[in-house]
Amino acid sequence: MDIIRSKQFTADRAWGAKDIANMNGITTRLHWTDQAYKWHVNDGEEVFVVLDGVVDMHYKEQGIEQSVLLESGDIFYASIGTEHVASPIGEARILVVESEGSV
Repeated sequence: MDIIRSKQFTADRAWGAKDIANMNGITTRLHWTDQAYKWHVNDGEEVFVVLDGVVDMHYKEQGIEQSVLLESGDIFYASIGTEHVASPIGEARILVVESEGSV
């Protein structure tokens, strides 16, 4: 059992994470960041939940770049093959659910 106060979580580097659970190869991790990640495609599906802060999410659909502003409580679902990059505006805390070892 664990209680996690996500708004208080910080890390020593951008995209530092606290492992919360690994359920049959699906990981749930809490990330803290104040910097953009990198363009990438996950090995499987990804659920990206903004718990605190604002994130400018860029993604490509049929090779065309688009973006959406995600605020606290918003969820971004990246299906298999979705190229995307998350860019926080200031600090953000994000819950990510994805296959173990995914990018």
